Amino acid sequence: MDAGWTVIPNVILERQKAFGLDAVDINILLHLASYWWHPDNKPHPSKQTIAVAMGIDPRTVQRRIAAMEKDGLLQREERRVSQVGSKSNIYHLDGLIKAAKPFAKEMVQIKKAKIAVKDAMRARKGKPQLHLVKGAD
Repeated sequence: MDAGWTVIPNVILERQKAFGLDAVDINILLHLASYWWHPDNKPHPSKQTIAVAMGIDPRTVQRRIAAMEKDGLLQREERRVSQVGSKSNIYHLDGLIKAAKPFAKEMVQIKKAKIAVKDAMRARKGKPQLHLVKGAD
């Protein structure tokens, strides 16, 4: 845990096709999420940093991020400093979170229904009958 960890809702992984995401897109999102340490400090790794970690071209990362932005899953915010120039973008994942909510609600309902079925089956069976078994001496 001291080396770091990243949390991402299962629904994003399980429904990636519904979001129009492939494995490269998911990997980029995982990298962005891994830099999101505080709610008020949005992730801002460079495309180069992500590309090196993934072993792909930075231009591929740039194109994929642009496509996800076009689809409304994330938003880039440019960071410019007058004396320094451009810095890495800040990424907002609000669109992805918003898109995931209906799927997450659906998953919760499915899980609740499965639990209800199991509970009903247990109720019909009653308590298990336990019998003392004597071993052969």
